[in-house]
Amino acid sequence: MTTEAQDQSAPLVAVTSVDAVLRHPEVGEHLLTALERERAARFRHESGRTEFTAGHLLVRLCAARLLGVPAAGLVLAQQCPDCGLADHGKPYLPDHPGVHVSLSHTQGVVAAGAGFQPVGVDVELSARSGSLRAVARRVLAPAELALVEADPEPERAFLRLWVRKESLIKIGRASLETLRRVDLSALPLAVPPGAPLRSRYEDLHLLDWTAPEHSAAVAAVSTAPPRVVELTTAG
Repeated sequence: MTTEAQDQSAPLVAVTSVDAVLRHPEVGEHLLTALERERAARFRHESGRTEFTAGHLLVRLCAARLLGVPAAGLVLAQQCPDCGLADHGKPYLPDHPGVHVSLSHTQGVVAAGAGFQPVGVDVELSARSGSLRAVARRVLAPAELALVEADPEPERAFLRLWVRKESLIKIGRASLETLRRVDLSALPLAVPPGAPLRSRYEDLHLLDWTAPEHSAAVAAVSTAPPRVVELTTAG
């Protein structure tokens, strides 16, 4: 992994393909806990299993870079704040309570983040089956909905807002029930491929980028400016 020249204590985020994570020399399925392996085995399709596995390995790589320790020494757990079960819910590192982690995966692509500050990441494919606009009226503020409907590419515009809002949910700043009260209409909707776009929402730092090699929209949010980590199979 290589990083941008930024504050090395800042949160870091990464997005890459499932294959790239599974080929990475520092990680492998042997790092998964028994519960993680059990959860992976529940997927009906092999693609779901590998995406789950890659996401749980990529977040270990991000946390390892943040802490300066081997990924093999990190244990990842999850717990649902509502039901208390440990087979879903917000991910965390039991041995490093001061580190916040987040992960996301979609068809063939995974994203993850780690930081000493709360961090949330989300990745979605730019081209996917079904219409994301079907839920637009339930999750967008009126001003956001107007922007999406006026955009020449409304699906792309909605997707950009959606990954941002998913990231806000993951750091506890929103919920599915309150998303319409979060108005991000002042932020740019167009995020061309290339360097990530940085913006602010209240006290939060947002990082948006379009990953053309994955045809994916990515968003990360934290109380500190996130830095991007590039995964390479060379480590």
